[in-house]
This record gives sequence, structure tokens and C-alpha cells, in this order.
Amino acid sequence: MSIRLIAALVFITLCTHHAVAQTDSTGKVKPTVEYTDNHPTYVLGGLTVDPIGNYDEEWLKGLSGLVEGNLYEIPGNEISEAVRRYWKQGLFSYVSIDIDSIKENKAYLHVALRPQPRISSIRYNGIKKTEREDLEGRIGLKEGSQLSPNTTNVVKTLIKRYFDEKGYKNAQVDIVQRDDVTSKDKIIVDINIDKQAKVKVNRIYITGVPKKQIGKLKRAMKKTHERSLVNLLRSKKFIPEKYEEDKGLLIEKMNAWGYRDALIVRDSVVNLPDNKVDVYLDLYEGQPYYIRNITWVGNTVYPSSLLQRILKMEKGDLYNQTLLNNRLQVDEDAIGNMYYDNGYVFYRLDPVEINVDGDSVDLEMRITEGQQATFNHVRISGNERVYENVIRRELMTKPGDLFSMEAIKRSLRTLANMNQFDPEALQRDLFKEIKPDQESGTVDITYPLVTKGGDQVELSAGWGQTGIIGKVGLKFTNFSMQNLFGKGNKRAGFMPQGDGQTLSLSGQTNGTYYQSYSLQFMDPWFGGKRPNQFSVSIYYSKQTDVASSYYNSNYYNNYYNYLYGYGSSGYNYTNYYDPDKYVQMLGVSIGFGKRLRWPDDNFSFMAELAYTRYMLKSWQYFLITDGNCNNINLTLSLSRTNIDNSFFPRKGSEFGLSVSLTPPYSLWSGKDYKNLATNYQSATYQAEAQEKYRWIEYHKWKMSFKGYLSLTNKVKCPVLMMRTEFGLLGSYNKYNKSPFETYYVGGDGMSGYSSGYATETIGLRGYDNGSLAGNTTNNAYAYSRMTLELRYPLMLESSTSIYALGFIEGGNAWTDVKKFNPFNMKRSAGVGVRILLPMVGLMGIDWAYGFQKYINGSKAGGSQFHFILGREF
Repeated sequence: MSIRLIAALVFITLCTHHAVAQTDSTGKVKPTVEYTDNHPTYVLGGLTVDPIGNYDEEWLKGLSGLVEGNLYEIPGNEISEAVRRYWKQGLFSYVSIDIDSIKENKAYLHVALRPQPRISSIRYNGIKKTEREDLEGRIGLKEGSQLSPNTTNVVKTLIKRYFDEKGYKNAQVDIVQRDDVTSKDKIIVDINIDKQAKVKVNRIYITGVPKKQIGKLKRAMKKTHERSLVNLLRSKKFIPEKYEEDKGLLIEKMNAWGYRDALIVRDSVVNLPDNKVDVYLDLYEGQPYYIRNITWVGNTVYPSSLLQRILKMEKGDLYNQTLLNNRLQVDEDAIGNMYYDNGYVFYRLDPVEINVDGDSVDLEMRITEGQQATFNHVRISGNERVYENVIRRELMTKPGDLFSMEAIKRSLRTLANMNQFDPEALQRDLFKEIKPDQESGTVDITYPLVTKGGDQVELSAGWGQTGIIGKVGLKFTNFSMQNLFGKGNKRAGFMPQGDGQTLSLSGQTNGTYYQSYSLQFMDPWFGGKRPNQFSVSIYYSKQTDVASSYYNSNYYNNYYNYLYGYGSSGYNYTNYYDPDKYVQMLGVSIGFGKRLRWPDDNFSFMAELAYTRYMLKSWQYFLITDGNCNNINLTLSLSRTNIDNSFFPRKGSEFGLSVSLTPPYSLWSGKDYKNLATNYQSATYQAEAQEKYRWIEYHKWKMSFKGYLSLTNKVKCPVLMMRTEFGLLGSYNKYNKSPFETYYVGGDGMSGYSSGYATETIGLRGYDNGSLAGNTTNNAYAYSRMTLELRYPLMLESSTSIYALGFIEGGNAWTDVKKFNPFNMKRSAGVGVRILLPMVGLMGIDWAYGFQKYINGSKAGGSQFHFILGREF
């Protein structure tokens, strides 16, 4: 209904109701009002409105804009305007203003209103559940809201746009409302949607350019693809908005080839049967252009020679406008980023074509540097989990510091590595929260944090040679030691939190045969003032063997009896338990590390002093079977990391170099290690072995490197991970090699309950656990491993993160350090997936194929499935 028609109806209503005296429904006689060509003027004596639901009466009066005591023509423009104000709210289905009475030239008006009915239920017809859920979030129409004609039109537009984006270009939307007979002033809304078939691209015809360029131009279009074998896995949907964007990409592509004058002469989209379209594009390239001269104007911070080197475009080069823009603004080492990182937030660079001569272009790079900016307000939002000072100590952006994008990126990495906040949300939203103020020469920044659960609970079960093995683990990543006995502080249930410390407790057992318990604590800012790491751990484990008769009986190979312990003779497998065969380990360690400033502050140094006591009795898996052995060692580690995300890094690297040293007891003990415990069959072997290995000695070296390379600039992009590592276990005396701390190589890399017990477990996918080395007669004293892995993110959310991977891998192990050859590898390849869940942590599965099926005559490679739980191997 138009405003003019509404005003006319109001006028007629007023005239009709008040031209003569009339009687209302209550029998009250309303005054007679005579109208002439000149509308009479009255003082507004009072205004009443019909009560509407929960709306305040004074607010409803105020909507009219009429003020008691003012003069108004009745009827007149002011009254019409008052009616329009009510309609404009979209809350009413009926509006009328009447005169109740007139006293002494004072008119008393009454506003009659009827509310828009509210929605009691909404029904979507013709679409899937997932589409309905998407639409509910987009259109914002909910039960209890009101449906006006304007709202109806908006909802239709939003639904059409949603299905346009999905390729349903001809979708039809009809919104029907009907009274709800069960509730007064309520309506039921039916949203009927006929998606019809998707509109797909049949063929794309490009003319005006050489044939050799047509394929490249078609591939330059990101969202508009024709039917072909090349595009077999790509979407063929025709979406008008995406098509317009793709036309811009065609021009960019031709500009990148030096065709400065390129344009689209004409284009058309022709509808075909079966909801298909043909796209016709007539292009004009013109001639290619080349760079002749480049001059720099306005630069005072950096010399022109340096800027020219960074630009990487010289005289005679093709005039590639895409490359020019990338080198000026987009690339990580672009000129703009160099200025930006040095505080020149208000810098501007405009490349101007000052002369075009034939096929040559002269460029003048006009630079406005402005003043260096500093950080002003540094704010934190969304944090509900960690003490604010714990967050701020990790930030490299302090108020008053010179603005630096590198400092912001470093802060992003440190916040991500805290494992308390969603790194994807932080990287996505942070740059919207950088607010430069040119007038003051400062920048305000807000870190928009989205809390995620960093704590983990591990409940797992596995199968070992003596039955089911259960494991329970608790890891609290935001622990607070100072709040352990405090009151009123941050707590997650019974657990004090807020200081970003880590507390881990775990237990693993299958009852009789195996038990393992550990407790670890780590404070990344020991003392609270500097990033000095302090850690302490203690652990105990006991593993008991089975009697020899168990291995000699047919029960070992009988799965039913293996599970339930009974055979034809009624024996139970618990009879094979031998408590007199065991190995116990008791260990404690204490570590201290610090973040270094040289060569850069991505480096850190760690020193750890550890003691382990091995207690063995009739244990056949090491060089010593009975007695007690002691291991005191100092481990020194140098590491560097600058990855941007702990779960799915897109760039950066991780480097580690460590050495573990025990005292060289053999240098002063005076023992004849060459002739000590050399004959395993000797009656004195065990006594000699106890004497020889009472104090373990070795030096152990390890180097590892991981690098990450994003293959595109998109957030959701494939990432190449490259890894290389090796380890060496040496001895001070060649006749006194350590029986412990050797390498158990092959398989899933899950340490713990295996024949490689008390060794370092190294995974190599595609091979059986320990198949490359790790048993009693084949202890590995050296290993190497190399991996090339292509990863692609499937979902990166605060609740769940998933990525898929494909890999090729190689590695090997050697019983003699002198035979170490990192290029002599056992190779494998495969695919897998990784999932990160709150309170669970990392899980994954890999399928791999080891190409070396037999090693030393034993089955090793072939098709293998490997499971990952808790950590990447």
C-alpha cells in the first residue's frame, strides 16, 4: 500500500467519522466536526493508543511524533506523517487516527493499532536438512518474530542468493503465511522452495586470442569451468557472481603476459536445454609491452638501488602487472611489507606510467613514506581461560614500541603455541583489529582470542603378547601451581588453572604383566619474569615376563586359548605368569631452559639432568639379564621453531640438536672391559655383566629438521612437509657399549609396551614394529629417517581439526655406528589422516606400503596400518 493511498484513506476516515455527530459502540456520542476547504486547526489536548502486547504505552505514543499543546490541522500533513511513522516500524498490520472529542478548540486523538502477527512455526519445504540449517543461520527468521511485507522480500532475496551460490540459478521461492488456529495473533509460515536443477557450464568459447592461450585462460577462471577431462574433479556450476569475478581474472592473466591493453570486447551466456549454458567471450589482447625505465621518487628510508633489487624487475622485462603488484605489495618480501615491518604503516607507493612509447613503458615509483607509527593500545578480547598477564608476557607488541608486522606474526605464533586458543580464528580475525590513526601516528591492536580446550584425557586400550593393555592419561595445559591450595581463583572443576603450566599424569597397565606410571610438571615462565622453562618428572614401570613353557606350548598360537586361557587340558594362561622374570625402571629428571636472543629469539636452550635405575631379574631382552644398573646423564638441547600453527603448520621450520652424556666411567674405573662379560654361556657371565653395566655410559647425539611450505596463499591450501633426522649412540670405550638407550626402529612409533622396552622408539611407516632393528641380537646404535609429506586441511575449527596426507618415507638402522649411511634407506609410501579433538588430543591412522618386504630373512614390509594416539611419531 503506497503512502499516498494511506494518507487519502486517513483523510476519508477522518472526514467520514467526524463530518456529523455519531454514536460509537458504547453509546457515547462523538462530536460533530465540519470541514471546509481550509482544514480547521486544533490544539492537541491528549493522545491515547491501543495497548499492544508488551510494548510500552509511552513509547507507542512517541512513535506518532505528535506533541500535546501544539497546533495541528486535522486532517493535515502532520497527521498523515504520524500514520507513516507507525507503518514504517513494520510492527503493525492496521493503523488509524481518530478524534475522540473536541473541547474548547482542543482535539483529543485516539490511535488504533493492530500488531503484525507473530510466527508460531516455520516450515521449509523442498530442501535438505543441511540446507535448512544453513538458511536458518542466514535469514535470521525465527519463531516469535514478526513477518512484515518488507521482511518477506528480504527473506526471498537471501534464499535466492544462497541457492545461486550453489548453482541453482533458477530456484523459485514462495512464502505463504496462514493463521494459527491454536493461538491468537500467530501465524504459520511455509517457505516453499523449488531448487530446480543446477545450471552447469557446457562449453566456454574464447575468441580474439591465439589458440595456444585459450587453455591457459580457461584455467585462469577459478569458478567457471566447462565439461572436460581436465575439469573432471572441478565444479561445473554456473554462478553469475563468480563468473563476473572470473572475467576480471582473465584480464589479470593477460596483463601478466604483458598485454597492457587487454579487455573483454563482448561476452554472452546462452541458455541450453537441460539447465546448461554456453559461455562466449570475445577478447582483445593488443601488443605485449616491456619495461624500459624505472625511477624511484620520494624514498628516503631505503636507497633506490635496494628497492630496485627487491623489485626483481629490470629494463627489458615483460611488463607483467600482476608480478609488479606482487613485488610491491603481496609477496612476503615485497617492498610494501619491508616498509610496513619498519613502522611505516602510512606508507604509500603508486607505480605511474609516465611514458608509453611504442611497446615500451617508463615507470615512476612514487613513494610517500609518512611517519613511523608506534603501538598505542594493545587489547585482548575473548579470553576466559588464562590470566591476562600470562598472555601479555607472550606478546611482542608493547605500547610505545615501533609498529612491526613481524612482531605481530611472532605474537600470533607464541599465542598459538600456548595451545589455549584457536589459532585459525586468531589468524583470520586479527588483521581486522589493526586500527591505524594517521593523525596521532599510532596503531591500536586487539587480539581476538577464541578459547579452546587444551586439556586432554586419554583412555585407550591395546593388545600385547599377554592380553589387553589399558591406559589412562590426564594432561592439564593451563595448570596453576600457585592456585593449587588457593581459594576463589580460576579453576576448571577441581583443577586450578590460569598460569599456562602443564601437568601430566598417566598410568598404563594390563594388571599382572605390565604397569607404568608417570608424573610431569612444566612451567614455561619459571619465576614469572622471563621465559625460562623449568620441568620435573618422575616415573616408575614394571614389566613381567611369561614362563618359557608358555612360548613352547600350542596355546601361544591358539587365539581362543590366548584370549580366554583354556584348552583341551583345562590350563589357564595365568599359570604361565612368572613373577621371577621382570625389569623395573625408576626414573627422575629435572630440567631448565631459556629462550635465547642470539642468533634470534626463536632459539631456545635446554639442560636436563636425569637418573634412571634399571632393576632386572632373569630378563632376556638386554645384554644384561640380572642385576641393577644406573644411568646418570645430562642432556643439552638447542632448538629453533617458528611455525605458525602447532597442529597444521603452513610455514616455518623446526630444528633440534641434542646430546646426552653420561660420565665416562671406563676412563677411571680400571676395569678390563675387553674381557669382561664376553661369554654369555659362562657361569660367571651374570656377575661380570653386573660389574660391567652397574654404571651405564654413552654419548647420544640427535639432529632433526622439519620444514613447511604452503603451496598457495590461500588459508585452505596444500602444505608440503619435509623432515630429516638421525641419531647416533656412541661409547667412550668400544668394549663397553650401552645395553640401554638403543633405537627400536620401524612401525607406528608408539613407544612403551614392546620388545624394544627401555629403548628409543623410532617409527617408519610400512614396516613392522622393530623390524629394522631393536631386538636383543640386533640393537641399533644409529638410525636415519627422511620424509616428504603433502598435507591438505579438511576442517580447521576450534572444536575439531582434520587434515589428510600422502607421504613417501625412507629410513634405516645400523648395529654399528661406523656403518651409518643416511642414504641407504628402506622406503615406503602411503596416505593417512590426522584429527585433533578437544579433551582427546591427536589421533590418526595411516596406511603405508613398505617396499622392502623382507629384512635379514624376516617379514618386515608390505601393506601396513598404523594408528597414532596422543602424539605424532
